[in-house]
Amino acid sequence: QVQLVESGGGLVQAGGSLRLSCAASGRTASNYVVGWWRQAPGKEREFVAAINWSGGSTYYADSVKGRFTISRDNAKNTVYLQMNTLKPEEMAVYYCAADLDHSDYIQTSLYDYDYWGQGTQVTVSS
Repeated sequence: QVQLVESGGGLVQAGGSLRLSCAASGRTASNYVVGWWRQAPGKEREFVAAINWSGGSTYYADSVKGRFTISRDNAKNTVYLQMNTLKPEEMAVYYCAADLDHSDYIQTSLYDYDYWGQGTQVTVSS
């Protein structure tokens, strides 16, 4: 099992930046895929980005390509999401999730992710 805790959310103006962190505990090995998701009020949870165990492979939703960067520091058991040029419509609760069944194969369905954090709120003002 793994426990995930997100942090770094907050209020930012449109065009601004935030860096989210996802700290993992409970499992000594970091050989699994981690993804970031977001859910706005009244909307379904949507995939944002994911990273393989080594950090050598990443995948992004088209809507965030070129603005968001996912990375990980396995020595710190932490995955990051750097978000630049944020838009008001990206205001949501952001979640990280772990796919313990895969170390390299990145999937974009939330049903493939076994463990989820509690989420961190990102508010983007216009």
